[in-house]
Amino acid sequence: MKIGLVSLGCSKNLVDSELMLGLLREHGYESSDDPSEATVLIVNSCGFIESAKTESIETLLRLAEYKHTGSCRH
Repeated sequence: MKIGLVSLGCSKNLVDSELMLGLLREHGYESSDDPSEATVLIVNSCGFIESAKTESIETLLRLAEYKHTGSCRH
């Protein structure tokens, strides 16, 4: 199964995203930089400020399209 992960926000989120991907790879998952190839899409974000919330919502809506046009199922 291929995992696509988008990390938004601060550098802590990026570190957390890298840790998540490392754990997923240890359990046999592949990562993909191309969301159209991913079976599962994960968005790691924060919501402390309004602009971060807006960016998160826009990203989720954009990635949701891959449930119809890509391999994403979750």
